[in-house]
Amino acid sequence: MPPPDAEWLLVDGQGGYACGSVDDLARRRYHGWWNVRRPGSARRWSLLAGADERIVERGRELSLQHAHWHGQPEPWAPLAQRSFERWPLPTWTFVADGVRLTRSLVLRQAAGEVPPCLCVRWQNLGERALRLLVRPLFGWCDVDHLPPADTTFDGTLHARGASWGVRPNASLPTAWLSVEGVAACRAEPAWYRGFELATDAARGFDHTADRWSPLVLELDLAPGADAVLAVALDEPVAAPHLAFAAALAAVPPLLPAAPPQAPEFAGLSARLTRTADDFFYRADGGRLGVLAGFPWFGEWGRDVFLALPGLTLARGQADRCREVLLGALPFLRLGLLPNIYGATADDSHYGSCDAALWFALAVQRFADAGHDAALVDERLLPALGSIVDAYVHGSDLGLAVDRDGLLRAGRDDLNATWMDARTAAGPVTPRAGLPVEIQAAWYSLLAFLVERGETRWKALRDRCGKAFVRDFWLADGDYLADRVQRGEPDRCVRPNMLIAAALARSPLTTKQRAGVVARATAELLTPCGLRTLSPHDPAYRGRFEGGPEARDLAYHQGTVWPWLAGCYVEAALRAVPKRGLARERQRLATWLAGFAAELERAGLDHVSEVFDGDAPQRPGGSFAQAWNSGELLRAARLLTEGA
Repeated sequence: MPPPDAEWLLVDGQGGYACGSVDDLARRRYHGWWNVRRPGSARRWSLLAGADERIVERGRELSLQHAHWHGQPEPWAPLAQRSFERWPLPTWTFVADGVRLTRSLVLRQAAGEVPPCLCVRWQNLGERALRLLVRPLFGWCDVDHLPPADTTFDGTLHARGASWGVRPNASLPTAWLSVEGVAACRAEPAWYRGFELATDAARGFDHTADRWSPLVLELDLAPGADAVLAVALDEPVAAPHLAFAAALAAVPPLLPAAPPQAPEFAGLSARLTRTADDFFYRADGGRLGVLAGFPWFGEWGRDVFLALPGLTLARGQADRCREVLLGALPFLRLGLLPNIYGATADDSHYGSCDAALWFALAVQRFADAGHDAALVDERLLPALGSIVDAYVHGSDLGLAVDRDGLLRAGRDDLNATWMDARTAAGPVTPRAGLPVEIQAAWYSLLAFLVERGETRWKALRDRCGKAFVRDFWLADGDYLADRVQRGEPDRCVRPNMLIAAALARSPLTTKQRAGVVARATAELLTPCGLRTLSPHDPAYRGRFEGGPEARDLAYHQGTVWPWLAGCYVEAALRAVPKRGLARERQRLATWLAGFAAELERAGLDHVSEVFDGDAPQRPGGSFAQAWNSGELLRAARLLTEGA
């Protein structure tokens, strides 16, 4: 049994999702049975946050609600024992004095013209008939915010057979609740005020939620009988049982245990493979996109292209990789791709200097794996060439090629790399100038274009490679500077140097790669990923906790990031001599297998965004992150390929 505050996740294929905790207690504003993305927007709305369920049996009323009310020291627990199963669906079983009831949730994913919907099934497993009263609790608000109760909401019910629609005001769509089973519905509008959200409180945010309940459903359940509620927007679901069955049939099966001869990380790889599709969604117009994480991230360019090779190529899904790469082309502007995607390029945020470089690396990995040479040459190479042209001429975000062929990025007041945390005082981790991973990705892009026949970039590639080794290699420490600014190397020990040591196209020698890996292993490696700063550095912060500013001050100043496992494994494999390769593979395999424990700790079958730099590494941030899954899967593939 996972911890009570571990979090489960369901997705609807259209950018919406459901999530919550094992013990059924809402701890975040994002916990709910369905948070939806409406067409034409990248934003999500909290639609159905949950329900107040009460069993009426033998003249008594048994509450199943688990809630922490404002002003109360402890949560109000259900008046029944409860247990939880994650697969095949999140299912809670409530038991009390002869009563045995299960509740299962599933999201039917959008497919073609079929829209997504939420299905909830209650099943009476006891020997006596019972009546279940269900009050749906609606959020009807932007999922990132907690507005107070709106007493102007219209509680009028619109009936269509066994479907009932509610529309709080003219600016909102109609939510339809359709029930299949012995059911009745009555209008009884009420506000539930004062849900305390403990995780939001710990993160320093407002943490009191109000939820609207416009009606009561009365479900009569004979022994062995069930009832299914289907919730949809705009139009009701005609057959809730069929919708539930279809959604259940689409759930990936549990895989059999790995055979004894399988790599020790096989269990981790299998479970991440099963949930990797959680991050894919269809945007407006059918474009396939990748969501950066849950519960609050949308589609972020940097995360998309870092995660993409592992989420697709490592799983044998080249077609999906191709589709995402092509879908990005209309968003390419002045050599940039969005940091945060909007519904269109015009309402996207172009604040990342490296998203296009990660896109270029994803193209290289696609091509290096031998996929669709014609597409690469005809569609993707011209896009990569346009990126180089833009940087040579100078682009936004301070991107410009200097006389040595290196790529400048950012400004003193603008951190445009992945280490982008800032407070009111400005960037927490200054990296303007020449960040090391930007140079590595830039060199790799130039080298790839030259390999594919674009020889006009050969001289620039050569100048860049020579200047990179000259300016970044710290011979007295046998590692790479994190950046060079105004001619001065930044000697902080950070994991960004691993990217230069990992890439196939790198100006580093094997010995230099080995020096980088050795320094990272000694000072940055933890069981949960790589620290963002050496603990020997005076600026190191070992705990990721507290309010927004405290967390931002630690975000890239020691906090551990699991996604860095991919470049660490790749760099280590490229650095080791052939005679030591088997032993190094075993070391890396053992380390990678340790991530399996995280699949039960915070996000079920997912790895949390970040961890503390200090032991014991506690999970933090979002509970599911695309680049963590992608890079762990890619690391597993790298270790498997040469086994």
